[in-house]
Amino acid sequence: MTTFDNREQAFENKFAHDHELNFRITARRNRLAGQWAAEKMKLTPAETDSYSKSVVQAEFEEMGDEDVVRKLLGDITAAGVETSEIEVRAALERFNAEARHQLVDPS
Repeated sequence: MTTFDNREQAFENKFAHDHELNFRITARRNRLAGQWAAEKMKLTPAETDSYSKSVVQAEFEEMGDEDVVRKLLGDITAAGVETSEIEVRAALERFNAEARHQLVDPS
């Protein structure tokens, strides 16, 4: 292998690692957001676990966060709890930072 081939392989490996890390951060963020929403809706621990998994699954409906925002906002308001899109988006930002911290710097 040449030096160029080695560098190309290193860049490909870094890209794959970064992509997987971002996927894991988003999944963790969505789980945390699901737990937050479940607490607002006063779900039982078993319901909370199931609900947070459904929020993680919602991420796969379309690109971006709109599907997750729509699910959280719809479920919380359907449960009769006051919230807003701004509050949901702020929670996602907060949980994204927390998830990144948990996965990148778990000390």
